[in-house]
Amino acid sequence: MNRFFLDVHALQTVPPSNLNRDDTGAPKTAVYGGVPRARVSSQAWKRATRTYFDDERLLDPSELGVRTKKIVEVIAKRITALEPSLSGETAVLLTDEVVKATGLKTEVPKRKASAAKDSDTAPPPEAKYLVFLSARQLDGLARLAIDGAADITAFLKDKTNKDTAKEIADSRHSVDIALFGRMVADAADYNVDAAVQVAHAISVHRVDNESDYYTAVDDENTEEETGAGMIGTIDFNSATLYRYAALGIHQLAKNLGQGLRDDEPATEPVRRAVEAFVHSFAASLPTGKINTFGHHTLPDALVVKLRTTRPISFVAAFEEPVRGDQGGHLREASDRLAAYVPDIERAYGHQESTQTWVLRVGPNTLKIGDLGTESASLADLVAAVGRAVTERLDEPV
Repeated sequence: MNRFFLDVHALQTVPPSNLNRDDTGAPKTAVYGGVPRARVSSQAWKRATRTYFDDERLLDPSELGVRTKKIVEVIAKRITALEPSLSGETAVLLTDEVVKATGLKTEVPKRKASAAKDSDTAPPPEAKYLVFLSARQLDGLARLAIDGAADITAFLKDKTNKDTAKEIADSRHSVDIALFGRMVADAADYNVDAAVQVAHAISVHRVDNESDYYTAVDDENTEEETGAGMIGTIDFNSATLYRYAALGIHQLAKNLGQGLRDDEPATEPVRRAVEAFVHSFAASLPTGKINTFGHHTLPDALVVKLRTTRPISFVAAFEEPVRGDQGGHLREASDRLAAYVPDIERAYGHQESTQTWVLRVGPNTLKIGDLGTESASLADLVAAVGRAVTERLDEPV
């Protein structure tokens, strides 16, 4: 398959907020163009994107995975659901043996073992690290455990059965594994190269964090009891962010393989994954301190490019920070982006094979509309991108 990429660019303004905290509780920052910028880490937005798949039912649960250390508990519940006679400690024992047969390591966490030392029930083992498995892989391991329930130790000593356990754990990947990859430190054979790269979102302008001093009143205080029941501070900032992600369609297709369904063409799972990713990346939002700040915004402008050359971020349009002399940053940021993109595309792009879609809101983003085909809604843009990806996949190599 020929290599081709989907670049997703967004300008998004967020009000006073603390989307992504550092180890001191302050909003994360970065220096770019010689000045401090607001920053939201790639991990924070990837997590928001991945959870949005499920929250908004963009994909069927069978196409998603679970990332957890509690892999034994998760599979044990599936065993009991499939075969109710296998429950409790029996299901846990079967699961632990099957998980270890795949090459993954499990142990009972010391803190849980210590807390349960006076209990009659031992806590279930956990993986030593976060394990990312698809729903189909979890179900497959559960069924394998049921097949060997009569004598699981002898069952898994058979090389064929042990190889089956390994094959189940490393085939038919879910969409989120195919997109974001999987790394297993001591079982490298299970690693999956991510099809998506997500940049740290940064503000297009200089940002200095601020601090909010707050007090909370004790409802039961009498008039004689003056003073606050609690005081504290919360750091925050506000920013117009440039967000960027690159999706390797060829890598996504490779990761998905034949997909999760046998009754559809190979392009279908790729199309669904691409559409879900574009929708989710655009509409998702990290929820750090969201109850405090209610920072519910959506991108003011979205630019999506399908290209055969290498991915291209447009962040350099903002290396010189937007000054916002007119009182805002969005209009100048949009004008900068609209001017920069044609220049970089002319110099390094492959305009004949590059397709561009634009979704924008309001007069401040007017010039961005010249960059490509304007869509009336996110749903329209997502559908158009999905159709274009399918057409490229169907092209002869």
